[in-house]
Parts: sequence; C-alpha cells; structure tokens
Amino acid sequence: MNTTTRISTAERLGRSIGRGWRTYVRGERRLSNWLASKGMPMVGVAVLLWVVKLVALGLLFYAAFWLALLLLLGVAAAWMVSNSATNDDRWAQPDELRNGEAGFGLYSSSGQRIDPHDPNAPFND
Repeated sequence: MNTTTRISTAERLGRSIGRGWRTYVRGERRLSNWLASKGMPMVGVAVLLWVVKLVALGLLFYAAFWLALLLLLGVAAAWMVSNSATNDDRWAQPDELRNGEAGFGLYSSSGQRIDPHDPNAPFND
C-alpha cells in the first residue's frame, strides 16, 4: 500500500482556480493603485472597475443566451426529425407475401390484407 497521499483532480482544479483568482485580484489592485497615482479619485477607480466587471458579465450572458438558443433549436430540430412522417407505419415493411382469404398479396401477422387490391380484377384468384 502506498503511503503517499495524492491530490485529487478536484483539489488540483480548485487550487488552479484559486491561483487564477489571486492573480486577478493582484492585477486589479495594481491597476487601481496606478490609476490613483495618476490622479484619479478612488471612488472613480472603484466605479470604473465595477463598470468593466459588469460589461464583462453582460458579454458572458449575451454569449450564453445565443448558445442556449442554438441548443434549443438543435433539440427542436432533432425532435421534429424523430417525429417526422418517415417513421410512419405506412412505410413499414409488411410481414409476408402469401395466398390468403383475399387472394395473393401482402398480409399482416394478424391475417389482414394490407396492400390495395381490387376484388373484381380479372386476374385475381
């Protein structure tokens, strides 16, 4: 039995997301300090950063909306194809050709003739 502990994939993913978040916060703090050093008031810096965040969030929602719409259209198209007339029983293959009560023709497994026939035709058995 191996005594070394291994980091799970979820923990590794969480750590990498945490590192990314810390990097983002450090960069935001550096940007706000730089803007303040150039003479911008701290309230203006905070408002600007929030506007940038809200615009980014709006763009993400916009992209998610169109992706969801495409997904719904794909699901609707697949549903329409699965319920189209090509799956109708009219196109199903008959059970067998045989000579039955109504003459030679296509009969279902229940014994009913399923092809069109004219009982008064001259060559009908």
